[in-house]
Amino acid sequence: MSLRDVYGGDVLISGWAHSPFGRLDATLERLVVETGSAAITDAGLEPRDIDAVFLGQFNAGMEPLAFASSLALQISDGLWGKPATRVENACASGSAAVHQGLTAILAGTAHRVLVVGAEKMTAAGAQVVGAGLLGADYDLAGQSSSTGFAGLFATVARAYNERHGDCADTLALIAAKSHSNALANPYAHLRKDYDAAFCGTVSPANPLVAAPLRRTDCSPVSDGAAALVLTAEAVTSATHPPVRFLGVGHANDHLPSSRRDPLAFAATELAWHRALDQAGVDLADLSFLEVHDCFTIAELVLYEALGITERGKGRQALDEGWVLREGRQPVNPSGGLKSKGHPVGATGVSQHVLAAMQLTGTAGDMQLPRADLAAVHNMGGLAVANYVSVLGR
Repeated sequence: MSLRDVYGGDVLISGWAHSPFGRLDATLERLVVETGSAAITDAGLEPRDIDAVFLGQFNAGMEPLAFASSLALQISDGLWGKPATRVENACASGSAAVHQGLTAILAGTAHRVLVVGAEKMTAAGAQVVGAGLLGADYDLAGQSSSTGFAGLFATVARAYNERHGDCADTLALIAAKSHSNALANPYAHLRKDYDAAFCGTVSPANPLVAAPLRRTDCSPVSDGAAALVLTAEAVTSATHPPVRFLGVGHANDHLPSSRRDPLAFAATELAWHRALDQAGVDLADLSFLEVHDCFTIAELVLYEALGITERGKGRQALDEGWVLREGRQPVNPSGGLKSKGHPVGATGVSQHVLAAMQLTGTAGDMQLPRADLAAVHNMGGLAVANYVSVLGR
């Protein structure tokens, strides 16, 4: 069974574009317009060919403009009058926009959809960014916090230590893997070759952010954008072959932390199985994964929640080399959020773009030797809003 079998039609990624991630001298408007325009061109289309626009953006006060849905219309007058919607679901805003575009095509209300994910964060200042991100947490929204979301994921790391033993060295291995992979990613914010010894040592260059998480355990605050063009049929004038959605899953968990086991990532697991079941594939069939590693502890728990290892044995995936670039199932060959960067609304779209590049053999220095089936996982909050896409060439 596949998405085509369920809904009677295909959804293809026919074009894409990606800005650099980092501290950028670019406005939100410029990021949306330049990246969206490039994606339309990449798909071999004109702006007038687009039926609908979806913008993934979290904002939460980090950008003064609170009504950004029509920014994409600045690409061309050919987009005037087309329906445009801003989509927000915390750090999963990008994938939420992708899935809304997919739904529009499956529903028959659109045949060609532009999806842009974008965020401008670095100009806002640390306090504004911290408060904005904490707005995605039920218990801490509106409160002051010196550690922000790092403090929330630090509680996950401490819970892991208590239940399964100290994971500090494991997190350092994940961070080092991330940095190594990001060296090949021209869009990555942190292209720095930090080894496990550096990542595992608290120092002035790698201080504790929220014990036990060090700076190298945390994704950076970044600006950036990524864009996709989704179509119901292949576009003969596109720059490259399309990528097909084989299955998707979306599941939300309760907001109050008291109603969630911090190590279960239960709704992530549910979304994961929904997508794989719809695609008719198993974990072993996947060539690689792009997952939501906002913090290294998130990637460790995901090894277990997604079934790469048994619960409490995530370290095995690293020791056996399974998730390394040269392993049987690389995880985050892009460098992930941890090193690529995490401009919130752009992240989910970026994951789809980079997976599509791998699947079409256009990933440049990032290219894996085997890339025919991929999964993308993007989550908002502490595994509250969870999206999974299974993609095939």
